[in-house]
Amino acid sequence: MPVYEYECDKCSCRFDERQGFNDPPTAICPRCKGKAHRVLYPAPIIFKGNGFYVTDYGSNSGGNGGNGKRDKIEKAEKPPVSIKEEKK
Repeated sequence: MPVYEYECDKCSCRFDERQGFNDPPTAICPRCKGKAHRVLYPAPIIFKGNGFYVTDYGSNSGGNGGNGKRDKIEKAEKPPVSIKEEKK
């Protein structure tokens, strides 16, 4: 049976209660006998694999943490310089 944390609505006392999965989330405060509500916590998220950190990407822009793909796209979009324009 899981253990749930409750907080009293009157005195803000926090306490633990063992309840089954199908039991209703109701509890009574052991200090003041007031009604208590279940405290919910966010689920932990674990990022595994590549691509979650700035250091996972190669940098061609001098180490500022940029994405190497962006630099390649910018270079590809520039039109090639013709030989005639270089001589002028």
